[in-house]
Amino acid sequence: MQKIKINLEKNSYEIYLGQGLLGGIAKLLPEKYSTAKLAIITDSNVAPLYLERLSEQFADDPSRILKIVISAGEASKNLIVAGEIYEQLAQAKFSRSDLIIALGGGVVGDLAGFIAATYMRGIKFIQIPTSLLAQVDSSIGGKVAVDIPSGKNLVGAFYQPLAVYIDPQVLLTLEDRFYFDGLAEVIKYACIKDAALFAKLEVCQGRTAIQAEIMEIILSCLKIKKHYVELDEFDTGERMFLNFGHTIGHAVEKCFNFSKYTHGEAVAIGMVLITQASEEMGLTCKGTSEKLKKIITQYQLPLNYQQEQLPTNVFQEKLLTAIAVDKKNLKQQLNLVLLKEVGQSFLHKIKSEQAELFLR
Repeated sequence: MQKIKINLEKNSYEIYLGQGLLGGIAKLLPEKYSTAKLAIITDSNVAPLYLERLSEQFADDPSRILKIVISAGEASKNLIVAGEIYEQLAQAKFSRSDLIIALGGGVVGDLAGFIAATYMRGIKFIQIPTSLLAQVDSSIGGKVAVDIPSGKNLVGAFYQPLAVYIDPQVLLTLEDRFYFDGLAEVIKYACIKDAALFAKLEVCQGRTAIQAEIMEIILSCLKIKKHYVELDEFDTGERMFLNFGHTIGHAVEKCFNFSKYTHGEAVAIGMVLITQASEEMGLTCKGTSEKLKKIITQYQLPLNYQQEQLPTNVFQEKLLTAIAVDKKNLKQQLNLVLLKEVGQSFLHKIKSEQAELFLR
């Protein structure tokens, strides 16, 4: 097992990474929670696979376990579902000395973390990410949120977990689509700061080869995430580099009602579109977009969106409207993350109305 410490003064915590780690979570919890109530929040995909495997570790007193299963998918990450869970916690008399456990992918982690940040003005929580996307990205760094009709993650907080427990073995039960969904975030890390990781992904050529290298791949991503989170816990400067592909990606997700494209697929589209445009503008080295498109295709991710039955200009207007309410839109300026080349990135400010230049 490997440990990585996220150094954030009073908000510091450990990430534990190890094969088979899920089977020993109870032994890793701090002693103070040995008699506390535990609310395990998971979803309808993960529950049949891992909920009992986790909860049976507390068989000495099953009455202290509250199992909460939400419907799988982004549609559950909203204030209505959050409200229902608040009520379940209150009915079970959860207090600030108890613990929430997020067992699932990015949706579960975001929702459970948001509930932890706001229930009784803050209750401790841990992350047990079960998707590749959550293991390399969303479970670390304390960004927790829910969606509202106007956009993704617009209601949220910065609320660091007590700990993160990552078991790469649980990735074996993922469908290919959701495995590759997580690889989009791995590609993002490689593009912004790790050319050697990009080269490794080029060589791997498929899921089996990736899984054989998964410990080192996850570790590489965690080190990059640690670097940016420690520099900029509240996402006002350096941490923005982690948003490569996300400005367009979030807009694509919203315009397709969070149903047609997964988060990773939308981010892949965003990375390709923004890199093609920046290369055409002379901001990115020639050939970079082709390298990116090749690896995106290699891992079964989309290069562009298939728009609705609308004229191109009408659909682009929908995308621009979604971008306009993006959290990275500050004082009518967007901070875009662009590549100089693979492994080197920089921030580029544009006026909000110039966003259409990156949607062609």
